[in-house]
This record gives sequence, C-alpha cells and structure tokens, in this order.
Amino acid sequence: MLYRTCLFVVASLLCLPLAGAATTLHRCEAADGGITFTTLSCASDEQLSEQQVHPYSPGSVVPIMPEHNHEEISGMTIRGREPGIVGRLADKCGNLIDARQRRAAIINQRVIAGMSQQDVESALGKPDKVNIRTSTTSYRYDLKRGRSAQVDFDEKGCVKGKAKSQATKSPR
Repeated sequence: MLYRTCLFVVASLLCLPLAGAATTLHRCEAADGGITFTTLSCASDEQLSEQQVHPYSPGSVVPIMPEHNHEEISGMTIRGREPGIVGRLADKCGNLIDARQRRAAIINQRVIAGMSQQDVESALGKPDKVNIRTSTTSYRYDLKRGRSAQVDFDEKGCVKGKAKSQATKSPR
C-alpha cells in the first residue's frame, strides 16, 4: 500500500507544470496594423512572430529596472543641492493669493489682486463687455441701478488691482 501511495505522489508531481517554464504565444500582425496574440496559429495573410511569456508565480520578485551601481567614479565630485518643493502649484499670477483666499473670494463673489480671468469668471460670471488693449484686458460687469464694475487684467491674465466700481448712465 505504501509503495502505491509513493508511486501515485511521484506520478502526480511529474504532471505539474514547471515553475520556470515559459509559454509561447504567437503575435499575429495583420496588413492593416492590427495585432493579435494567440496560442493558435495566425491567419495566412498575417505575419507571425513567437513571443516567450514567463507566467508570474506568487511570491516571486521580478526586477523591472536594473539596480544602480552606487560606486563613486574617480574624479567625480558630489555637491549638495537644495531640496526642491514638490506638489506646489506655481500659477501664472505668481502665487499672490493662496487657495483658501481664492476659494473665499469666489464664494463671496469678490475680486482680489492675483486672481486669474478664470477665477473672476467663476466669481462673477461671464462679463457683459470685454475690452482688449495691447497688453491688458478689461472685463465690465453691468450691475443694478446703472452702476458697473470693471476688472483690469495684466498681460499674464491676472487681476491688476481691486475691481473699480463706477457710476454709469442707465441704458433707459
């Protein structure tokens, strides 16, 4: 009985696939550029190339990049550098206002120096009139009771200063 059990275990182990065995896939490229991977053969009008695929086995580590050689090269000088700030968004207006100030101004429908044209449109909506000069742009918003507000932008598209409110004649 023990002999039969050992013989069964040995026969079962021989039937298992080898861990390092690679599988062959066929890469079939059609005339129109379409690519198909298959274990079967390609069609007659497709170009065949064989690809070796090594299946992933759990617990194995496959290096993606070769390790860097950290040995110092003769004559190489190592100098220190200042660390860079990662994750800080540099806007075109020079970060005059932070995100909290920008968000509060948009919610309260106010315009402050350092806002972009997109920020102003988020706060006040589309302007009633746009005036473009050589390097500056002005948005004009018609308010109630014949008043208007004008927002001036510099050449970068940033608010120059506070919005000016001025009285204008009523259209009626």
